[in-house]
Parts: sequence; C-alpha cells; structure tokens
Amino acid sequence: MEDASAAAIIDTRGILTGWSEGARRLTGYPAHEALGRAVRELLAEAVPSEAMTARSGTVMVRHRDGYLVGLRVSACAVTGPDGETDTYVITAAPPGREETSLAGRAFQQASMSMSVFDTGQRYLRLNDAACQVMGVSEETLLGRHFPETVGEAEPMRGFNWHLRHVVETGRPVRYESYTGAPALNREHAWVTEMWPVRDAAGALVGTALAAFDSTEQYWARQRLALLNEAAAAIGTTLDVVRTAEELIEVVVPRFADFASVDLFDWVLGADEQPAAPPEEITLRRVAHGSVTEGTPEAAVHLGEVDVHTAFSPIARALGEGGAVLSQAGEPAFMRWVAERNSRAPEGRPYRTGAHSMMAVPLRARGTTLGVAVAVRVAQPEDYGADDVVFAEELASRAAVCVDNARRFARERTTARALQHSLLPRGLPGQAAVQVAHRYLPSGSAAGIGGDWFDVIPLSGSRVALVVGDVVGHGIPSTATMGRLVTAVRTLADVDLPPDELLAHLDDLVTHLASDDQGDDVAELGATCLYAVYDPVTRRLNLAAAGHPAPALVLPDGSARLIPMSAGPPLGVGGLPFEATELQLPEGSVVALYTDGLVEDRDRDVDHSTDELCRALTVPADSLDALCDTVLKAVLPEEPGDDVALLLARTRALGADQVATWDVTPDPAEVAATRQAATERLTAWGLDETAFVTELVVSELVTNAIRYGAPPIQLRLIRDQNLICEVSDGSSTSPHLRRAHQDDEGGRGLLLVAQLTQRWGSRQTTRGKTIWCEQSLTPLF
Repeated sequence: MEDASAAAIIDTRGILTGWSEGARRLTGYPAHEALGRAVRELLAEAVPSEAMTARSGTVMVRHRDGYLVGLRVSACAVTGPDGETDTYVITAAPPGREETSLAGRAFQQASMSMSVFDTGQRYLRLNDAACQVMGVSEETLLGRHFPETVGEAEPMRGFNWHLRHVVETGRPVRYESYTGAPALNREHAWVTEMWPVRDAAGALVGTALAAFDSTEQYWARQRLALLNEAAAAIGTTLDVVRTAEELIEVVVPRFADFASVDLFDWVLGADEQPAAPPEEITLRRVAHGSVTEGTPEAAVHLGEVDVHTAFSPIARALGEGGAVLSQAGEPAFMRWVAERNSRAPEGRPYRTGAHSMMAVPLRARGTTLGVAVAVRVAQPEDYGADDVVFAEELASRAAVCVDNARRFARERTTARALQHSLLPRGLPGQAAVQVAHRYLPSGSAAGIGGDWFDVIPLSGSRVALVVGDVVGHGIPSTATMGRLVTAVRTLADVDLPPDELLAHLDDLVTHLASDDQGDDVAELGATCLYAVYDPVTRRLNLAAAGHPAPALVLPDGSARLIPMSAGPPLGVGGLPFEATELQLPEGSVVALYTDGLVEDRDRDVDHSTDELCRALTVPADSLDALCDTVLKAVLPEEPGDDVALLLARTRALGADQVATWDVTPDPAEVAATRQAATERLTAWGLDETAFVTELVVSELVTNAIRYGAPPIQLRLIRDQNLICEVSDGSSTSPHLRRAHQDDEGGRGLLLVAQLTQRWGSRQTTRGKTIWCEQSLTPLF
C-alpha cells in the first residue's frame, strides 16, 4: 500500500484481521492495537445506510489522539472455496485524494470556501477553495485545532467564537466580516454561514461552514455609501475653496491616501472661461489632504500654481475629458513621481510606496473647471475600473457644487459692483447738512441685497435724504434698486414734496412689477423713506413707504424715533402717503437706516431700536465715529441682511445770509427791486456778481409780473452759491423757447440759463418758484 492510502481486512463479524501501514498513518493506531478489535470501535459515528448498501462513501473515524478524521472508503467482498463471502477488504483514502462520488466532487470543487470541523473545532475536511484561502494542503490542516492555524488576530477570535457558539447552541449562524486570511495579501469581505452537523440519531457531531468572498459587493456598498455622504457633505457653502476642501474630506482616507484639487484661475475669479484653451495647462492648488498630518507629500502648496506637461496624467485627463489611471511601473507614473520629487524633495519619503493614482477632471455643465487627483500609498489595492466609475460620479457631483459656488461668487461680485456704482461715492457739496454713512453687505449665502441711500442737493440750499430697500438678494434686486435710485433722483430734480414723490415712485414700481411678472405687482417688495431739509426754515419734511422711521438726536443729547406713518410699501398702489413736518434745532442729527440694522429673526425690533437710540447719544468726535459706534452697538457679529446707515447733522442759514422782498405787481417796481438786490450784494461783499444778478432779477421779476400772479416775492440766499429765487401765485411752469429775429421778447429765460450755473422751477403750495444759481468760487 502507498502511504497516502490505507487497507484493512475484516471478517463477517466486523473484526479487524488485517491492518496496513497506511491505516496506521491515517488513524494513529499501530497494527497490534487495531487487530482483533471491532471496526465499530474506531468509528466516530454509524455508517450511513446508503454507504452500507453501496459499499462506499465517507465515514468518520476517531483518531487515536481523539479528533475525528473523515475518510473515503470502499469495501470489496472476498469469497471462500464454497463461494460464500467470508471477509471484506476495506480501502480508505484521505479527503485530499480525488473524489469519486458526485456529491464529493461538488463539495471539493465548490467556488466558495467550505470546511467541516468536529465539536472541538478541529479540521475534518476542507475543499479546494478553503485550502487556497489557508495557503496549505488539506493534509496539513486535518486534525488541527482552528486557532492554531490562524493566529490570535481579533477577527479570527470572533470566527472561532462563532464555531463554538454553533456547537453550544446547535443553531446555525450567518454573519459578515471584513478580515484577511493566511494566504491573502489583503483583507476581504466575507459572508459566512455555519451550521451544526448531526448523526442519524440527531446528536451533534461537528460543524460545517461555507464562506463567500463578497469583497466586490462590499466595496460597491462602500462606494455607494460614500456617494451618499458626499451628497450631504459637499456643497454646504457657496464658497469655491471650501467646496474643494469638502471633496478632500470625503475621499481621504477612505478612498485615497492623498488627494488634491486644482482649479483654473478664472474659476476663482469673476472672469468668464477663456474663449481659446491655453497653450499650457496652469492650475492653482486650492485644497489637498492626506492620511499623514500636514500633507507632507504635497509638492504644490495651497495657493501655488502648477504647470502640467503633456505627458502627465493630469494633462491627459483634462484633454480626454475622463479619468486617467496610472500605476507604479508605467512610464507616465514614474515621470510624474520623479517630477514631484524634484520639485519638493523633502516630501520624497512620504511618496515612497505610492503605487496607484487617478486624475479626474472636474466638469460641470459642459465646462472643465479643474482636476482632482487621488493617490494610494498605504492601501494595497490599485485603482480599478469600478473605482473609475465611482470617482467620475463623485467628481461630477463635486464639480456642480464648485460651479454653483463660482456662479454665486460671480453674481455676488457683479451685484456688489453694480450696487456700489449706484451708491454715492463722494457726497455732493451742500451746506444744509453734514453727513456720514456706512453700507455693510450681508455675508450670508443669499447674496447682495437691494439696500441703498442717497443725498441729493435741491434748489434753495435744501437737501434730500433718501434711504430704501428692495426685498430679495442678488442681481435682480440690485437692478431694481438701480431703477429706483434713478427714478428718485429724477423725481427729486422736479422738486416734488416727499409724499407726492413717493406716490409717483409707487406708480413706477407698480409698472415695473407688472412688466416683470404680469400678475401680482406687490411681489416686488420695495420700501423707501424720502426727507427734505431746508436750512433756511430749519424744517424737515419727510414721508415713508413701508420703511422704518428715522431716529432723531437733539442738541441736548436726547434721542427718539420721529413719529410718522410708515405708509404702504412701494408697488401696492392705490393708497396715499402721509408727510410729516417738524422744525429742528441747528445741530440735530437725523439717522436714516434700512431694516437690516434693527430687524432680525433672532432680535426684538423694539429692543434694537432702543439700542439704536442709546448708541446715537454716545459722545463721538465725528459723525463717522458715531456711525461706527452705532453699528458696533446694534448689529450682531454676523448680520443676516444688508445694512445702510445715513447720519445727517443739520445746519441753518442765518438771517444775514437770506434777503427777501415782496414785489408789487407793477413793471415800474422792477428797477427798485433790482437796486435793492444790488445794494444787498454790496453789503455781502459780492459786487463782482452784481452785473449778472441785476440781469437775472430784472428778467425773472419782469416775467413774474407779466405772466404770473400775485403775491410775488424775490429772495437772495448767500450759501456756497448765490441763489436767486422769484416766487409768484401762478402754477404755470416756464419753459425755454427759441425767439425769432423779429420777436420783441422770449429771450429772458435763455439769457438766465446762459448767465447762471443752473436754473429751474418748483411748485409750491401757493404757486411756483423760479430759481437760478451763480457760483461764488473764482474760476481762476
């Protein structure tokens, strides 16, 4: 007999009468201990009936050392001289020998790892797949205790615990694990089933298991879970750099040991994509990360640019529009690593072992924004086809978020530039008020709002103070704000009272909303406060359209809100606006502001306005300093809305700066009126303006007498300019006309327009006023 096989002879009573050396090797019993014994004493369990009938099959034999051994046996009957069977020759082979039965071959050739253990967790049988996983032959493992073959690693202790649990409970177990194996160079995912094996009497005699390698399914689930996490983790802000950082946080360390995101410069700015692709690919590093603290393997620092040659995987990925894999040993990969090492040799030790990299373009809406790079160093698996699909999907989602952030930044920059172009940069010179202002754009993701303010010089040294707010954010709100700014300036030039001006502005907003939306005109949502201050009378006349009332600080230091009707917001239509008038002491401070200063969902409006009034009474060296004090005291650290604040300290023109004459409606009075004006100019030391003033007074007073109605009044105001005003009781507005050569009149207003700096008319409660201004500043 060969060593690997065994033979035994038994008589018809089942007594062993022959024993080979191979039998001793398989069972551990020498011949002198086996001969004369009954076969059933060596068996661990009864022979199955089907095996008895077929005289072949698998039997369980108890080894001399106590563990079970599974043997494939066959019996051959031997007949005596009388033709009767008197002995049987039993041949046995170890499980590693070729199976002859269909069931045995199915077990041996199964694609999943299958093993059989006795109740003490000793190997009785393994198929070919199990031997491959263990890295040794079946003969090496048979009879050995399972823990001896796998070591004391935590996953293996758990495996052995489950084997014991099946024996103790007699119930099957199914569980999943992620662990390595003796013959595998990396960890695998396993789905393992263990179940008890019973004999014919139902007694538990062993444990069987089948382990399915589910690594591919495991990583597919992991990639899907990572994609789901990325959907929630990437794009939480509308900031390009932060979005790139979020992508890095998702892929490191679960998908890559090192990752980076490089973008084109135009993505980070407000410019559009260049029409023609550049000759060389230049990218700027915006984010990177590593399993090693500090990312020492990065050859490009954050904010630095990197120029990529045509051979690099990054250039290929951008050119091909898809992910490019590169593995250790490939020329392109080796050149790329060498270039990194030459650029930053201090990071060479951390790049040692890098064996697989992937470059994936970041494309959104047909536009390439940059590239993401993933490198594996410690993770043993190279990137494969499934990883490419995952990386492209992840890069696509991240690219959309980056593009959204880019578009938002561009729109925000455009809106801010548009808004700043419409806000007053240098406030126009005027003597009625001293002003200071602040505009703070919101830092929220909603973008730039429609807050605005303006200071508009009016005739007669008066000044208009305006503040408004358009509901919403972004370019549409800023564009609407620009329309309103232009409209208010135009209406202010007509010199309408505040309530009438808001009525006209309300009609305009109604038309704008109808043109833009075609249905509900109230959706535009704009508010405005318009105030006119006259330094001659020291009167403030104001009206509001849905806007907060301004605060007033008197010279005695007391502060309060000006009591007034807020009125309906602009665009509601059909409702009147109510004007409020009050006389102010010289040196009063009027604070106009938008609702972002005092209103917020986390703040009480009444408390905020009280804080505003208190802050306005704090002593300050200047109005600018007072602006800063107010913002610091009233605003939270991160305002949720835009804020516009306009402070105006009133001035007054003294009696020595204003001269007024009532004019009798008689042409003979024109000369006397002209003489009185000339004498006043001499008293003011303005003799150089006397010639022009005489002509202007003569023409305007003559026109008022000829075409106007009583009462007629002449007023001279000495301010930064010399202002001449003639009022009468007629509401008919004058206009320039071109006189023909043979016309006797019609040249008066044309002459006034040519001789003065500017002129105009305004309606009053008693008629109209024609005015003109002369500069008091020498031209040379």
